[in-house]
Amino acid sequence: MITGERMGAVDENAAALGVPRKQLMESSGNAVARAVRDVAERGDRVAIVAGRGNNGGDAFVAARFLDGYDVTTLLLGRAANIGTEIARENWDALQRADYDAREVTDSSGFELPECDVIVDAMLGTGISGDLREPAATAADAINAADATVVAVDVPSGFDADGGDHADNGVEADRVVTFHDAKPGLEDLDAEITVADIGIPAAAERYVGPGDVDLARPDTREGRPNIIGGGPYTGAPALAAQAALRASAELAFVAAPDSVAGEIQGYSEDLIVQSYESDVLTPEVADDLLETAEAYDNAVVIGPGLGTADETLEATRQFLSSYTGRAVVDADALAVVPEIETDATLVCTPNRGELARMGGPDTDDLASAADEIEAFAAELGHVVLAKGANDVITDGERTRISRSGTVGMKVGGTGDTLAGIVAALLEHAEPLDAAAAGAHVNGLAGERLAETKEHGFLASDMLAELPAVLWGGDDE
Repeated sequence: MITGERMGAVDENAAALGVPRKQLMESSGNAVARAVRDVAERGDRVAIVAGRGNNGGDAFVAARFLDGYDVTTLLLGRAANIGTEIARENWDALQRADYDAREVTDSSGFELPECDVIVDAMLGTGISGDLREPAATAADAINAADATVVAVDVPSGFDADGGDHADNGVEADRVVTFHDAKPGLEDLDAEITVADIGIPAAAERYVGPGDVDLARPDTREGRPNIIGGGPYTGAPALAAQAALRASAELAFVAAPDSVAGEIQGYSEDLIVQSYESDVLTPEVADDLLETAEAYDNAVVIGPGLGTADETLEATRQFLSSYTGRAVVDADALAVVPEIETDATLVCTPNRGELARMGGPDTDDLASAADEIEAFAAELGHVVLAKGANDVITDGERTRISRSGTVGMKVGGTGDTLAGIVAALLEHAEPLDAAAAGAHVNGLAGERLAETKEHGFLASDMLAELPAVLWGGDDE
């Protein structure tokens, strides 16, 4: 089962793998035509009611596969406003080939022709809520008609993410949904067919540009709090700066006063909040917990903390009581298997840390993906295992990021990853944030590898993050 939102990401990943959306549309339209032929006799009248998105584009393709039928295609709106290039190309193909394809530019002028089968292709998986005009008028006519209704992907008015169906949505007799079932379709009084349209399994398994689009916020948001530093200062500074570059509005660093000034010196953009101690202690953890709970921002805990007994105890105490979202990295990872918590944790171990936590001890994380998934299920948290290929899993779903370069073995790249994931956690679900964060971090390394022939530092990656996320040098 797959949500409409996730399906959009998978479509984009498939295109990146070399299976373009135009090819998928051709397969989708063919599947719709097969469903129509299953319920219609040759020569029957078929009315296609199409919107201006790719859902309509699928139906334009279907019309070409129904030459043995009396087909009328009604486009709701003007052809000049068709929303995607591939849908427009398929509409133009109908026009040039003299198919009966008409524009309906005013809902008051909508008239459904006499027909035996209606294809509902008005709205796809990206739309939810009550139907508005002209779709509302068309849906009324479709529901009142004495014809078999075949819906493309989902009935118009159906929310493919939440499973709700609008009160004025289309009541379909059959639904041809693509690639995988959508949540809630099974509850409809309709026959559901899942059509294989040629999307490779790798489009779901391997992280790609669709995953980044899914996790990326539209604007700056969130104020992650990095709890780190003591024995080391660079790690929390890198994590905080990466969070800023990856869409955070502000980034706070909670660190001992003995190193707070040094951390602040890395960047004037950081907000460093010092506490009176050389390392994180249980007493300090109580205050940090109160702050974190009050402001409901994502937390990164671990970079540069050290492994003093009182620091590990403080980390246990913080994570056991915390109820928000946290990226757990570096020294803090050691306590995660010992604690019970209501917090939402994304754990980011390297290969050695994964083994010490109780996960598989392997140099090839991708080949051990099933074992890592089982470990995450037992742990009860998202695991982002870092290696040549990163494995990201919540214990039920697993994705692999193949981005990155050998140059990322340099210290600090894991800290930038923690900051990126924390920033994305403000917008995305934990698994999605972790998968996109791993991919973005790796792509930043790849960009540097193209120009830094003698290697690069983790701090060099910071400047690449906006380009990877937004396609430019800044937002």
